[in-house]
Amino acid sequence: MDISTILSKCDHTQLSQTATWEDIKALCDDGMKYGVASVCIPPHFVKKAKAYVGDRLAVCTVIGFPNGYNTTAVKQFETQAALNDGADEIDMVINIGELKAKNYDFVENEIVLLKKICQDKILKVIIETCLLTEEEKIKMCEIVTRAGADFIKTSTGFSKAGATKEDIALFAAHIGPKVRMKAAGGIASLADAEDFIALGAERLGTSRIVKIVKEQEK
Repeated sequence: MDISTILSKCDHTQLSQTATWEDIKALCDDGMKYGVASVCIPPHFVKKAKAYVGDRLAVCTVIGFPNGYNTTAVKQFETQAALNDGADEIDMVINIGELKAKNYDFVENEIVLLKKICQDKILKVIIETCLLTEEEKIKMCEIVTRAGADFIKTSTGFSKAGATKEDIALFAAHIGPKVRMKAAGGIASLADAEDFIALGAERLGTSRIVKIVKEQEK
């Protein structure tokens, strides 16, 4: 697979608690140079990053991150604030406890409310697959589809494990035709990236692909 094709599907990510503006600026520079889909960064840096990149690069940020148990009102506020600051894409974390309690209406309503705020901006729904049963993963495919979100996303990268090929295959079998898939966490090689894309993932949440390409250039 052509490397530019892989890069064009990457959300080049820096969500470390210790990230500084210099780290984010370097991420943006690489994102623009290598033609990634977006940079995924902490909300604190969205306004500054968008002013820096303008329309040369999409800026993505995270909501209710990484645990998902913020109140819905807080997630709504975070989402609107991020959009006001210039975010182009929003990656939200579901309330996993409510999913496990089978409060499906709550989980779906929260996604609906955030998508309403996002309007034509992309909303990705992080379900943290490593904490879910297969039944819960399938249920989330149904909920994300009904709620009208743009993507279902495997992982935050901050829990026990990241994306697996089995989970992307499961998503592909159960999401609606308008829902796309994002694999995130643990994508360590070009071969991994190619495998996820071949399974239908349209986005990859990773910082390693750009690092690999930079190493190959040396």
